Amino acid sequence: MNKKILLIICLSILPLVFFAIEGLCQTKCIDSEGEAVILNNDIPSAKIEAVARAKWAAIEQTVGVEVKAQSVMQNMALVDDAVSRQIKGDIASYKILGEDIKDGVIKVRINACVESNRARDALSSLALNNSVAVFVPAKKPKVVSETEHIRRTPYGTQERHGLQTRDEYDDTNFFSENIIKRLTEQGYTVTDVAPTRATDAAELERALKTGNFLSMRSLMYKFLSNVLLLGKIEYAISTRKGQDIGYGLSMPFNHVTVRLTYRIVTRDQSGQMRILTADAVEGKGLAKNVEDATARGHQDLAEKAGPMIMEKISQYIKGVAKKINVKFEGVNDLNTNFEIKGVLQNTAWVTSVDEKGLGEFVVSYPENPVYLANSISQRGNFRVKNFSTYSIVVKYEK
Repeated sequence: MNKKILLIICLSILPLVFFAIEGLCQTKCIDSEGEAVILNNDIPSAKIEAVARAKWAAIEQTVGVEVKAQSVMQNMALVDDAVSRQIKGDIASYKILGEDIKDGVIKVRINACVESNRARDALSSLALNNSVAVFVPAKKPKVVSETEHIRRTPYGTQERHGLQTRDEYDDTNFFSENIIKRLTEQGYTVTDVAPTRATDAAELERALKTGNFLSMRSLMYKFLSNVLLLGKIEYAISTRKGQDIGYGLSMPFNHVTVRLTYRIVTRDQSGQMRILTADAVEGKGLAKNVEDATARGHQDLAEKAGPMIMEKISQYIKGVAKKINVKFEGVNDLNTNFEIKGVLQNTAWVTSVDEKGLGEFVVSYPENPVYLANSISQRGNFRVKNFSTYSIVVKYEK
C-alpha cells in the first residue's frame, strides 16, 4: 500500500517538476536574419558567418537589447569568434529557413530557439566595463499664467506678481546633457536611456525609494552597460519675483532651488547590484523668468556634482582594469619595442603599459580582452594569433 501511495505521489509531482524546469529554461523560438560578405568566392565560410550573426540577432531580440553588439565592435572577424564561443550553449536549436546571395553578400534567415536566461549572461559578459547608462529626469515648472500689478506705497512703488505653474518632467535636461558631454570627452561609452523610453521618472523614483534593483538590472542588460547613473532632480521656488522682502522692497528675481538625488550603481561578478556612491546635491538659480531660474539651477548642479560623479566613475573603471599580458612575436630590437609600447599607450581605454621584456608587456585594460585585440589588429603591421582572458599573442610583421 505504501508503495502505491509513493508511486501516485511521484506521478503527481513529475508534471510539476517538468513545468518548473521548462519555466526556468524559458526557451523562446524566433525568426532572425544575418548576412556576410563573400570573400574569394568562399560561400561556405560566408554562410557560417551569416548564421552566427543571425544567432546573435536572435539573442538580441530575445533579451531586448537597445544597443546592438556591432556598435561596440570594430573588427567583426575577432568579435565573431568571441560571439560564436559565447552563444554556443545559448541557442538550444535552430534551422535555416532560407538563404539568398546577391551582389557578393549572402543573407540567411533562421528560426532559432534561445534560452533567455543564458542569453542574458552572454550579453552581460560582453558588456563594456566603461559603458555608462545615464537617466536623470528633472521636474521643472511650466508657466501657465503670470500677472503683474504695480501699486504705490509710502515707501515707493511696489510690484506684485502672480504666478501659476504646472510641473513637467524633462528627461533630457541641462544637467544630464552636461554629464553625458563630460563622460564622452573622457572616452567613456555613454547611453542616454531617456530617448528609448525604456523607463520613466515615476518608475525610477519608486526604484530609488524602495531599493528595488530589478528595473536597474534590466536596464544594464538592455543597454550592455555595467555602470548606471540614475537620479532625479526636483525644484522649489524659494522666493518669487515681486515677493515682499521687507522695508517696502520687492524681490526683483525668481529664486529657485533645485535638488539632485542620485546613485551610481554597478554589478559584481556574481551579478549582484552594488552601489558605488549615492548623494544629494543642491543648486540655486536666479532669473526674472522662473523657467530660466530653474535652468540656471541645473547649471549650478552640473558644476557642483559633475566633478564628483566623474571622479567616482573613473575610480571604478581603474579599479576593474585587468592586467593582460601582451606578447609580440618578431620584435628583436629596442627601437621597435619602444614604438610598440607607444602604440599600446595610445590605444583607447589602456590605463598603463609596463615592459616585461623585449616584445612583452603588461597592459592594464578595463574591457573584455577581445576589444584590446581588435584595437591592436587595426594598428600597423600586427596580426593577432591568439587571445584569452589575460593573454594576447601578436605577430609583428615588418
